[in-house]
Amino acid sequence: MEHLASFIKEEEGIGVVEIILILVVLIGLVLIFKNQLTSLVNSIFSKIVSQSNGI
Repeated sequence: MEHLASFIKEEEGIGVVEIILILVVLIGLVLIFKNQLTSLVNSIFSKIVSQSNGI
C-alpha cells in the first residue's frame, strides 16, 4: 500500500509541456516532408497491390 501512495505522489515523468513540444516537432516534420511521405506511401501501396494480384 505504501508503494502505491509513493507512486501517486511521485512527480517524475513526462510533463504536458514536453508532450506538446514533441507533438509540435512531429507535426512540423510531417508538414515539411509531406510530398515525400505521400509518394513513399503511394509506391508502397502500389507494390502491395501489384504483388497481391500475383497470388
